[in-house]
Formats: sequence, structure tokens, C-alpha cells
Amino acid sequence: MKRAVILLSGGLDSATTLAIAQQQGFECYTLSFDYGQRHNVELNAATVLSKQMGALEHKVIKIDLRSIGGSALTDNTIDVPDHYEEGIPVTYVPARNTVFLSIALGWAEVLQAQAIFVGVNAVDYSGYPDCRPEFIRAFEQLANLATKTGVEGQKLTVHAPLINMTKAQIIQHGTVLGVDYSQTISCYQANNEGKACSTCDSCRFRKEGFEQANIADPTLYTRDHSICEDSGQK
Repeated sequence: MKRAVILLSGGLDSATTLAIAQQQGFECYTLSFDYGQRHNVELNAATVLSKQMGALEHKVIKIDLRSIGGSALTDNTIDVPDHYEEGIPVTYVPARNTVFLSIALGWAEVLQAQAIFVGVNAVDYSGYPDCRPEFIRAFEQLANLATKTGVEGQKLTVHAPLINMTKAQIIQHGTVLGVDYSQTISCYQANNEGKACSTCDSCRFRKEGFEQANIADPTLYTRDHSICEDSGQK
């Protein structure tokens, strides 16, 4: 069997990515990161999803990205915005995907895996520089230059199957593959019960995705987001 390391945050995109890797016939090893994020309740979701979806092994790696800050997700002095931001948003975490993929690369080499899967998406999250196709291609080139297995001729491929999909397309595809989206957490500031705020960018993209896919949104919110919309609040 061919093996793959799957970056699994516990969110909608990464759960769909895991399902796609399984559909493609990979033995899946899932990897999550406790990096000091506000929304670390997502780690519980990742553990549940990994087991529920049949991954062979799940690891949670602890990294303290709060020590450098620079993001609303790792610095409590920076508020998570409740409106769309032009350009690179304050929820961008400096070098996060580079760090995550580097550790995934190390585990892939140990496992003698042929692939790494990551659920980055350039359509909905075009403000994040490390979610672009150019970044994925560049990292794949690095992976094959910087590892023993790559030098010895075992090519490793970095898959980003969602990169050109809309959120609605992702949800539709994942639903066909049997992903239980009620177990996923996408909110940047979900509470300890896993309930979403309904106002951050991630909640907005997720909610719009379910609406456009014409699929019932199973997300639990801390307040009725339909009431917020009707009253003009975002």
C-alpha cells in the first residue's frame, strides 16, 4: 500500500482532504499541531475525525508559535476581525504552512510515505500567501531536494486537492465521500464546547459554502447567525 501523511486541523477542508486521500488508495497517517492557536478545541475534532475516518495513526505536535506572535490566532492583543479584510488578513500565521509541511515531511520520510496531503485553498483564502499553488510546487521541489529519500530517488508528492475548489464544491465533494461535517470545527475562536462564533471569516466562508452547496449546515453556533444577519450584524 502507498502511504501518505495528511495535515488534519479538525476543520472542514482538512477532513475532506483526508477523505480524498483515502479514496485515492493511500494508507493515511494524520498530523495535527498544537501551536498556541486560539481555537485549539479543533484538536479534539481532529482526533475524533482521524479515528472515525480510519487513519492508521494520529499525532499531535506541540509548537509554540505564540512566542513569535504576529497573528490574531496566536496573539490575544490582536482581535479576530468580524469583517472581510483586503490583502493579507491578520489571521495569517507567519510561516505556519511552511513549518507544518516541514514536520509532515520529516514524518513522511520516516514512514517511507510517497505523499503529503494538505487542505489549502486558493479560492476562498486567496489572501494567504502560503495557500497558493506556487507555494505548494515550491515546497514539493524542496522536499525532494532536502531529504535522503528524495536524493535516493523516491519522489515525494505534495497534494493540495482543494486548491482550486470553491467552498461549496469542497462540501459537495466531501458529502459524496461521506465526510461527517458535524464533527469538524472551522471557527477561528470556537468556544470550549466547539461552538462557532458565526462572525469570523472562517465561519462566513463555511456558512456561505453550505448555502451555495444547498446542503444543511450542521455547525453549532454560539448565537443564531441568521438573526445577526437580519439585524445587519456581521
